[in-house]
Amino acid sequence: MDRRSMFNTSAAVAVGAVAGCALPGTAAVGPKTPFTVPATYVPIVGSDLMFPVRRIYCIGRNYAAHAREMGSDPTREPPFFFQKPTDAIQNVAPGTVADHPYPTLTKNYHYEVELVAALHKGGRNISMANALDHVYAYAIGLDMTRRDLQRALGDEKKPWEIGKSFDRSAPIGPLHLVSQTGHFKQGGIWLKVNGQIKQNANLNQMIWSVAEQISKLSEAFELMPGDIIYSGTPENVGPVVRGDVIDCHIDGLPNLGIKIV
Repeated sequence: MDRRSMFNTSAAVAVGAVAGCALPGTAAVGPKTPFTVPATYVPIVGSDLMFPVRRIYCIGRNYAAHAREMGSDPTREPPFFFQKPTDAIQNVAPGTVADHPYPTLTKNYHYEVELVAALHKGGRNISMANALDHVYAYAIGLDMTRRDLQRALGDEKKPWEIGKSFDRSAPIGPLHLVSQTGHFKQGGIWLKVNGQIKQNANLNQMIWSVAEQISKLSEAFELMPGDIIYSGTPENVGPVVRGDVIDCHIDGLPNLGIKIV
């Protein structure tokens, strides 16, 4: 399935109903525009509805061992976040291995497997006690990274979006409703390359839980329905090359598979 799908006005209204409220900026009749811009959606398991993606937030260095391998001290570092554009989404159907293009400009392309939380309610200054009420569904995702570009720009004290925020840099499986799965606070998370385990940890090793991430993000941004959060990756991130097959797993979710082409 392609990362983006076009829907007519009636379909967009139906998708808005997923969140239980109108999406920001939606209207009964859309404005006239000089051209069409594709919207981004993620499939919802057990439904013919699609989840509309508004923003993609990602937390950096959220497992202690990964923070250390990236040269940071996790005991002193407050949470920090970055964003990817919505068209970074690459939808991957369960039970398939989707072709994933090796991006331009890099010679050191890294995998990072992550739990993804999708929000159906927003707000500012959300308390930790109420934060999980905002989560609609979960998925498994990959934060693919042009590591050489990220490091070079970081060394120069420049923004490193070019290392993180490029086309198809956010492969994702379909969303699973919280009402069916419950909240993911613990459980195995691992990633294999060509059948060999590379990353292997437990979700309870996150420094900042999903609830804490939502609460912290809402201090800086007004969160909205349609926002999704990539909640961080364990240690042992590493490079892949063309021909490599990545297999990702989180207990309670179907595996996600891509082949680098």
